Amino acid sequence: MTEIIRIGMVGGGEGAFIGAVHRMAARLDGQFRLVAGAFSSDAQRARASATTLGIEPARAYADWQAMLDGEARRADGIEAVVIVTPNHLHARVARDCLSAGLHVLCDKPLATTLDEACALAQIARASQRLFGVTYTYCGYALVRHARALVAAGEIGEIRSVQVRYAQDWLSTPVEMSGNKQAAWRSDPQQAGDGGAIADIGTHAYHLARFVSGLDAQALLADLSNAVPGRRVDDNAHVLLRYANGARGMLWASQTAPGNANNLELAVYGSRGGLSWRQEVPDELWLAPLGDHPRVIRRGATGLSDAARAVTRVPMGHPEGYLEAFANLYADFAAAIHAHRTGESCTPANTFPTIEDGLDGMRFIQTALTSSREGGVWMPLR
Repeated sequence: MTEIIRIGMVGGGEGAFIGAVHRMAARLDGQFRLVAGAFSSDAQRARASATTLGIEPARAYADWQAMLDGEARRADGIEAVVIVTPNHLHARVARDCLSAGLHVLCDKPLATTLDEACALAQIARASQRLFGVTYTYCGYALVRHARALVAAGEIGEIRSVQVRYAQDWLSTPVEMSGNKQAAWRSDPQQAGDGGAIADIGTHAYHLARFVSGLDAQALLADLSNAVPGRRVDDNAHVLLRYANGARGMLWASQTAPGNANNLELAVYGSRGGLSWRQEVPDELWLAPLGDHPRVIRRGATGLSDAARAVTRVPMGHPEGYLEAFANLYADFAAAIHAHRTGESCTPANTFPTIEDGLDGMRFIQTALTSSREGGVWMPLR
């Protein structure tokens, strides 16, 4: 029987949406057990969160350094840490966890600056520990099937990549009315200089790269603030150029009324096109050139190994965001189990790594610089 992986969490306490999502995803396959945490920068809130989550009092810590010290002294100490803090703490916490010999699963973006991300990547590579970044949407079964179709040449040579991620929750200055999530995301000291470009634009960028298999070589960005007085961008338009001559467009907005979490990807090649929407995740549209478009449903026969490996229930029983998140956790668990025995991970284990996180930071920084210089083309590599 495979030994359960003991994890600790930094951040994600009471009232934190993403912390709860991580915990549900970690539990879904029974491979992780949350045993310790520093759930808040407020000691009282951290203890209350630990009590609610059933963490024993001795393993409810006031801060992450105390958790690392306390767990290192235990025979049953944690093996990995999940980081779900505001952005400005990601790199600092991750660096300390790696130095303590722990595997790390960190929310995106990797850091608040590219220099900080590059320094962290060097530490991660030297640590010989696993480092995962939660670009959630590559966990969907049909996203992985789309990737397999592209890699197999089903749509031919890629000519165009179109991706958009539209939300409306920041259409008004809600950060000024007590919304904690909006407050830190619109504060450059906590979120970094990027707003929508970092919060959701980097998700869109990773999804396009994951499915297409293409690395963007250059971009031109126009970032703006739809809400007066907001200190970070809330709307981003980006043009992309790829090494094979393909072109791309990315739109990320948190001020688009009528959009809840509308992430869409379309990839067009010389032999056909495909498209996928996160709000209808069990359907992938494939349009062979000169033939009728057809819908591919998750769970259907004939799907790729990559899609079948992360399909949990039969077709017609919807799977969604939590399952996609859990698939990243399952991949991370498989990698940890392999690491324990010195084995290499199988190709199916496609969780985003420190390199994906670093690529996302390059995208954010280059987009910010391009926009500040008036919307000029800038190299990404």
